[in-house]
Amino acid sequence: MVVSGVGKVLGAGPKAMGITGFAGFLASLGIPLPTVVAWGVGLLELVGGVLLIVGLFVRVTGALLAVNMLVATVLVHLPSGYPTSDGGVELTLTLCLLGLSLLASGPGTLSLERTFFGDELLASTGRESTRAD
Repeated sequence: MVVSGVGKVLGAGPKAMGITGFAGFLASLGIPLPTVVAWGVGLLELVGGVLLIVGLFVRVTGALLAVNMLVATVLVHLPSGYPTSDGGVELTLTLCLLGLSLLASGPGTLSLERTFFGDELLASTGRESTRAD
């Protein structure tokens, strides 16, 4: 995700496209407000990827990236079939499912959330009542 985000936001790396190029691609798909969407997707991939690496806001980031990858799967990759080598859904569908698994599992033991806060930052209040002190 970070590599894709760097390519979209900074126009650098193996997936260098820049915001202008990505916005033009989104416009060709008929996406409304392509520049705004390009910035949103680019920052989500860049910042969200970094957040996942360090383990902060894992559930929220996983959910947002799952939606992002589902949209990419349906709008861009579905017509090309399954294999990634043909531009198909294999990679984006896998990333969507990984985002959903992070939504379900939450941050791991070595995440910054657990290390510094002892629990998830956005944990539901219902969980505290079931914990043994």
